[in-house]
Amino acid sequence: MDNKDLSDFMPKANTEGEMVYGDISTFSDIKVDKNLIIEKLILIKDPELGINIYDLGLITLTTVNCPVADSFPLEVAKQTSELEGIGQVGVKLTFEPPWNKDMMSEDARLALGI
Repeated sequence: MDNKDLSDFMPKANTEGEMVYGDISTFSDIKVDKNLIIEKLILIKDPELGINIYDLGLITLTTVNCPVADSFPLEVAKQTSELEGIGQVGVKLTFEPPWNKDMMSEDARLALGI
């Protein structure tokens, strides 16, 4: 065997690209309520800060070397694919525009004392 381990077969999400998760929907006309997606994103917390990724503005990551760059896109895909009728979800990982504190909600800024 080519000296490969399990990580060689895992998706590499800490580079720009797209992660696809779930099965293709059988619904012919899918309409997604933005608020339902936000509700799912609020469930995903930054493990170091304990604040959800929506309020942190982490729809983009803070750095290329972000320690959760591998887990956040998959978690976003899993959470949103649970919405009725959604099926397959593609999450595009990007570092443009670069994250900055202005992307955080007022609640997140208050929680962090910014």
